[in-house]
Amino acid sequence: MVAVLRPASARSLPPRSRSALARTRRRAGTLYALPTMAIVTVLFVVPLLLMVWMSFNSWPLIGASAPNGVANYKALHDPLFLRAVVFTLKYTVVTTVVLSLVAFGLALLVQEARPGVGAYRTVFFLPASVGLASTSLLFYSMFNNDSSPLNAATRALHTGDIDWLGTSNNALWSTVGMITWRFAGFYMLILLTGLQGIDPNVYEAARTDGANRWQVFRLVTLPLLRPTLALMMVLSVTGSLLAFDQFFVLTGGRHETATVVIDIYREAFLSQDLGRAAAVSVAVLLALIVINGAQLRLLRRHSES
Repeated sequence: MVAVLRPASARSLPPRSRSALARTRRRAGTLYALPTMAIVTVLFVVPLLLMVWMSFNSWPLIGASAPNGVANYKALHDPLFLRAVVFTLKYTVVTTVVLSLVAFGLALLVQEARPGVGAYRTVFFLPASVGLASTSLLFYSMFNNDSSPLNAATRALHTGDIDWLGTSNNALWSTVGMITWRFAGFYMLILLTGLQGIDPNVYEAARTDGANRWQVFRLVTLPLLRPTLALMMVLSVTGSLLAFDQFFVLTGGRHETATVVIDIYREAFLSQDLGRAAAVSVAVLLALIVINGAQLRLLRRHSES
């Protein structure tokens, strides 16, 4: 009979050997992580430190830089920047609410396996495969007053032409509609993954206890879906606060539709002041950290209560 040799477990080794094994594993783990650490350092940490350094310098787009302390941060009190902040927050709130409701409705609609439900999921998700800039150009042609197919439909309904991008409110709601079309299927897929991860036995137990559909949704589905909702909210809020492509293509920031990122673009490439643009970028980064941290903490607190 051939004896089978099994490797000794870490617990069966003497303390000195266990310590040496642990050091070896730590060194191996560090070596495996080094390529990722190098990529993160080059592509994230170094540019971030450079941005912070630029924010404390007078840094023209063309020319030599010179230290100027916190003078660049005076841009945070500029009326144009404050107006951009107000519009960005308004856009973020409206987009997050509308997009969440539509995505949740689509996820509930295609949750159960029925004939043809796969086709519906595919159709709802298809707009997510189109780039945001391409989507903006497509909708710009639809919103253009000279050749708008939407206005042809409104004329047929005898409601008259609508200036879809001519005012701040019209441009806001037109852009929200475009973003909802573009991202609803993507967030639907995220929510659908969370819904399908809920054990059906939990629903069965709730119905056995006499809960109706609304009670099941409020007391079972929503609490178990909080981690998925947290992910969706963080993605939606972050993407909305950093909105650029859609407004740059649709309005160019006109009619008081300039977002914070458009303001950064203007500072950097129109005013040719990279220092002020870097200062605003640092402020936006800190605001994103605070907002996302507050979101996650709030959702975690609700899930523990």
